[in-house]
Amino acid sequence: MRTRITIAAITAALAVTLVGCNSSDDDSKPKAEATKSSSQPSVDVSAAEKAAGIPAEPNGAKRAELLRALAAANPDIVKYEDKAIDAARNQCSALNGGGSKVDWTASQRFTYKDVTTTEAQGKQINEALKGLGFCKV
Repeated sequence: MRTRITIAAITAALAVTLVGCNSSDDDSKPKAEATKSSSQPSVDVSAAEKAAGIPAEPNGAKRAELLRALAAANPDIVKYEDKAIDAARNQCSALNGGGSKVDWTASQRFTYKDVTTTEAQGKQINEALKGLGFCKV
């Protein structure tokens, strides 16, 4: 029993001593943060998206062509162009991955804010994405 009390007292004394040894040197923090951030590997987002079957974000004429094709299926979805483009890119992952219920998935992806997309419109969107060759990665 005496040994346990002695060990507990020594442990408590060491804990108090270590807490009191806080360094006030401001140079130690930036070094630790610099080491921490430089040791983390960088992530290649485009490679990860490509592996998931998501094409690059279209621009210029390709973007306009995609928006026109989406508007043909449901004119409301292009009210929010950036959301429509993101939804189209993400829908490609379902199409390229051979997902089931892709028409339903499209209807869900293209339903946002005050825009509702039906499953029939989702089917038209999928046909447009395939017809444009947009989802080929």
